[in-house]
Amino acid sequence: MAAHRYSRSALVLILCSLWVFTVADSEGTTLNGDHHATTVDNPQTGRETAEIVAEQPAVEEEMRWEATKVEEATPDEAVADKRDTSATETVVPSSAPQPKDDFQEELVIRPLHSGDIYASFQFRTLWETDFMRGNKVSHYRLFPKSLGQVISKFSVRELHISFTQGYWRTMQWGQPFLPSPPGAELWVWFQDSVTDVDGTWKELTNVLSGIFCASLNFIDSTNTVQPSASFKPLGIGNATDHRFLRYATLPREIVCTENLTPWKKLLPCGSKAGLAVLLKSEKLFHSSFHSQAVHIRPVCQDWQCKTTSWELRQTLNVVFDLHTPGQGKREWSLFKMFSRTLTEACPLASSSKIYIDITDDPQGEQFEVSPATHLLSQAMVLGDRRTFSVYDLTQQITFGTVRSLNLLIRWKSSEGDMLRPLLHAERYVAGYGLQTGEIHTLMYNNHPYRSFPVLLLDSVPWYLRLYIHTLTVTSKGKDNKPSYIHYQPSKDRVRPHLLEMLVQLPPNSVTEVTVQFERALLKWTEYTPDPNHGFYVGSSVISSLVPSIVAMDTNNTREQPLFSSFFPCKEESSYFMRVYTEPLLVNLPTPDFSMPYNVICLTCTVVAVGYGSLYNLLTRSFQIEEPSPGLAKRIANIIRRMRGVPAL
Repeated sequence: MAAHRYSRSALVLILCSLWVFTVADSEGTTLNGDHHATTVDNPQTGRETAEIVAEQPAVEEEMRWEATKVEEATPDEAVADKRDTSATETVVPSSAPQPKDDFQEELVIRPLHSGDIYASFQFRTLWETDFMRGNKVSHYRLFPKSLGQVISKFSVRELHISFTQGYWRTMQWGQPFLPSPPGAELWVWFQDSVTDVDGTWKELTNVLSGIFCASLNFIDSTNTVQPSASFKPLGIGNATDHRFLRYATLPREIVCTENLTPWKKLLPCGSKAGLAVLLKSEKLFHSSFHSQAVHIRPVCQDWQCKTTSWELRQTLNVVFDLHTPGQGKREWSLFKMFSRTLTEACPLASSSKIYIDITDDPQGEQFEVSPATHLLSQAMVLGDRRTFSVYDLTQQITFGTVRSLNLLIRWKSSEGDMLRPLLHAERYVAGYGLQTGEIHTLMYNNHPYRSFPVLLLDSVPWYLRLYIHTLTVTSKGKDNKPSYIHYQPSKDRVRPHLLEMLVQLPPNSVTEVTVQFERALLKWTEYTPDPNHGFYVGSSVISSLVPSIVAMDTNNTREQPLFSSFFPCKEESSYFMRVYTEPLLVNLPTPDFSMPYNVICLTCTVVAVGYGSLYNLLTRSFQIEEPSPGLAKRIANIIRRMRGVPAL
């Protein structure tokens, strides 16, 4: 019976199959099916999901299935398909072409003359889409959706945000690829369609505070300025109305793991593959300097700028102090710095490379790199031609037979001098007492024979009341009159001071800018929990076109490393540089916050002693008590009571 049942089932299955093929041939169609399974690669999970596009037939018993990959069709092909299928019941869907996107990652390692190691991570995501025309973008592949929604909702044209722990020591480490001030920095260009810039700015800071787990919600009108000349757009179009620009800093912001984790989640591969696996928090924050940033801007795809794209650039710079005096050995490796090695590139990255700066040691006399590579590259970096050893992670030969890459550098000699930076600056507070003081800003031009202008921006809190008539600018002992000055006075508890100056720096000179101020007395609710620590004043910002040693490349669309292509170059004889000074720590007149505690203790003591004694005297009842009789008298009274005689 069982065999008979199975043979009958097989016969029914064969007959049904023959009937399906017969019906298909009679309709003049092939078994492309009314249901198509399209395989889509999900970049976030790496899994393949099947999207089934179905059309309900007239009769359920005549449903036909087949998995067929649907190719992307152009709009013309989609119209033609629609006309061809209008006469039949079978409809083949067509998908519109999606915007192009691209992801690249780089790591630049530069041995410093001080014995430290400078590592700079660069992650760039390019997306050929348009947020400015109000188009609703719903499909995200490599570009993070959270930032895309922020750009669309708040009509952001450019966004630059950085979180930095430590101060970059220019005289010891040279110039960084991307400078940033200590603490948090945020500056945003809004589109011309924004009507209420201040309201949009406040909402944007609150949203970014949640995305990056930072205290950006403390940015308000008291620490926000509107520069008139500084912070030009770095993307498309430089002539822009500065009414749509906002700049703010939080110099006391502490950078921690909670800021690094959401930053890594913005990467297409996260921290699971590629260079991001080296971003181990316990190693990054145990360093001399750490800075992470996010930059969003529109850029041109070709030299005629016919095609534009949105660029998301995530950067992370860190300086490791690996040289300990007395060990007699200077060496470093990827595992020693990050506690990890590299095993693969990010699968979604079109380019994944590691650059090691060997400009100061082209012959290998000072240090030795292992494993060696035959790939060399030259790039224009900060007005100088630098030479790099290149390791391409997309090539399997880079990892060798062990499937792991651990770069190692051994120093052979500690000799060598570092070239002095052409431009750097310092800042400090002078004076004594808690009433008045003076801010000094020093700008150094170390070029032997060239002078160049610099644009200085100072944002001073309102509780330091500047005496602008005391402003002096001197170079080589002589007055140096600025060619442009923009000053916006502060309003108490409303806005800070804003001072912008364009100063010409003579060659091989030190230019000093001084201004006096008076300290204000705050309300007791405006002091921080640790008022005796002091109040922070943000760094000064110095922007300049510094003379270049070699001719710079003005073609910004040409293929070049990420670390040398952030600031646009428009002149062959100079390059753009931005320098930040140290933040200031100023003491204000601080009341004795322990006095309320002392007053409370004294008052409670007086109330407890004085009022308590008076209350007892007024409420207590007094009674006269006779002394108790002796034992003999009590016995006698008992006997007398028994005899019926009155007691004594």
